[in-house]
Amino acid sequence: MNVARAGGMTAIAALAVTRVLAQSEPVPVPVPQQDSAWFDPDGTAHITRVVPMPRTISPEAQQWIASLASNQPGHETLEERRARTDAWRARDSAEALKHYPVAITETEIAGVKTDLISPLQMPAANRHRVFINLHGGGFNSDSGSRIEADPIANLAKTQVVSIYYRLAPEHPFPAAVDDVVAVYTKLLKRYKPRSIGMYGTSAGAVLTCEVVVKLKQIGLPLPGALGIFSGGGDFSRVSDSRQLFANDGFPGNLKPTDVNHLPEDAYVGGTDRRNPLLSPLYADLRGLPPTLLVSATRDASLGDTATLQRALMHAGVDARLVVFEALPHAFWYHFEFPETHEALALMAQFLDQKVAH
Repeated sequence: MNVARAGGMTAIAALAVTRVLAQSEPVPVPVPQQDSAWFDPDGTAHITRVVPMPRTISPEAQQWIASLASNQPGHETLEERRARTDAWRARDSAEALKHYPVAITETEIAGVKTDLISPLQMPAANRHRVFINLHGGGFNSDSGSRIEADPIANLAKTQVVSIYYRLAPEHPFPAAVDDVVAVYTKLLKRYKPRSIGMYGTSAGAVLTCEVVVKLKQIGLPLPGALGIFSGGGDFSRVSDSRQLFANDGFPGNLKPTDVNHLPEDAYVGGTDRRNPLLSPLYADLRGLPPTLLVSATRDASLGDTATLQRALMHAGVDARLVVFEALPHAFWYHFEFPETHEALALMAQFLDQKVAH
């Protein structure tokens, strides 16, 4: 799917790709100016959409969306990705700390590197509970450990343990699950299970659900509440939203996928993609804690998040889904958006209400 900017509009070109062989000068690509849709016999859609700038979102978010016309990232190696996410994390962690001041202590729990993120002022009642944060980054990098932990610790006035779980491809599934279970087991010696909350964004959201399924399988008591933010629970399929959107919405590295021939995934490795621990959608979800799920209408993970919420709901779980208008994957990393502060307040409020003191 190609994206072009025309005046104040965003035009999405048809999905069909034309290969242009060696020519002396580039051939200009016409920008579609009207909507259209046609379908192959198997239902594959070829679409053109002209989408006006949404006026229901903040001016800050509108400005960011407009800037995406010049942001077309190319292919990058794993080393380049990790360097980029490290730079983003350092920048955004400083921004998070500016908006949500906390105290940070680097340590290890059960042999796993962690950060203890503590509010500057914590009510006595909150000293008997803790939240676990599992960062995003596609399971192969750390895109947000402190970015996700600082605001929740500050807003909920509760200590957050941010876990640096092992990453793929060096450590594929279930290494990350094992790391989180080890930390959780250690925390159970100090905190009651219902006084522990667990949440994560993107890969961390997926991992949150995987860990709780593992805890249920091995008979450990479950935490008091979960936060699954821009995540899902099924590695065996590609959701409709991932066929439509990249992480930043319309622009970016969009890779529509043949659902019958899924690409290799370094995190999945050789695991059966329908393994209920890897893909909790196939697990017994009954009895899981109250769960808040958050996404947005231009989030590549919207379909995955919505499908998981329905599965939890059908299993009798108190599972609430909040979807923001027109924003991208993990938009709460953008501290310039008013919607970010609204989302973070919702997340903190849910955990504060559902996790026992």
